[in-house]
Amino acid sequence: MKPALALLFAAGLAWSAAAAAQSLDLSRGGPISISAEEGIEWRQDLRVVVARGPARAERGGVTIDAARLIARYRGGPEPAAALPFGQPGPGSAAEASAGATGGRSEIWRLEAEGGVRIRTASETATAERAVYDMDQAVLVLSGGRELGLSTPQAVIRASESLEYWTRRRLAVARGDATVTTPDGRSLRADVLAAYLPPEGAAPPPPPAPGRPAPPGQGQLDRVELFGRVEIRTAEEVLRADRGVYSAATGIARLSGNVRITRGPHQVNGEEAVVDLNTGISRLLGAPGGGRVQGLIAPTEGGRR
Repeated sequence: MKPALALLFAAGLAWSAAAAAQSLDLSRGGPISISAEEGIEWRQDLRVVVARGPARAERGGVTIDAARLIARYRGGPEPAAALPFGQPGPGSAAEASAGATGGRSEIWRLEAEGGVRIRTASETATAERAVYDMDQAVLVLSGGRELGLSTPQAVIRASESLEYWTRRRLAVARGDATVTTPDGRSLRADVLAAYLPPEGAAPPPPPAPGRPAPPGQGQLDRVELFGRVEIRTAEEVLRADRGVYSAATGIARLSGNVRITRGPHQVNGEEAVVDLNTGISRLLGAPGGGRVQGLIAPTEGGRR
């Protein structure tokens, strides 16, 4: 195995206590360290550094591993310690890093290609390609069968793309998008937006004596769903055109071609409010007199 080459870029931002939170936020923290086993290529005219892999970038507790990393930088003079592609470094990765920019350049965009894996102590994102915009603090993931984001609050997956606005704690998944919560609830739609709890949010209050905490409490703020919505629990399946789910309350508000199925029974309407904790549903017909319809199937022996 070749020795890793490494390059250290200045952060351009001071370290803050918020950076210690283990979200996938590369927009704040200390310097960015980039290393690669095959080599680092410095393209001065484009102000780009290309690391060929396996390659790794690290900053403030966030690690990116990929087959190739592309760092686009701005600011002062170019990194003086950048090494020609394929040429072995002057020692260990740590020694190479120590002689790099010293605070003169700042990465504003980081691109990763090929088997991308981004992780902290508590969150992991996987894709075939990832782009992180430091100014907007947004991570865009695309490609690959394992395209997704895993957090303590939920596992979010998509077939087309996944945007993670790390400061806003908002994940937008497109294409057969799903959210799975630790309590086993599954939410699916063409497009969904999952709002995670803010960094440093206080834990939910304890439940009343003798009562369990509501399922989902403290896991998500809410999930907004658009197009071919489907929410599954162990007891029922909810389908609609649009929906909003609150994990703290366990309530799903659905609209457009609502269908609620529990075993052989099904009810239909245009709008519904469903309490997934209690199993109580309230359905409404379409404005102007639309009806709510239901099919209650008999059980064995003719009893319902």
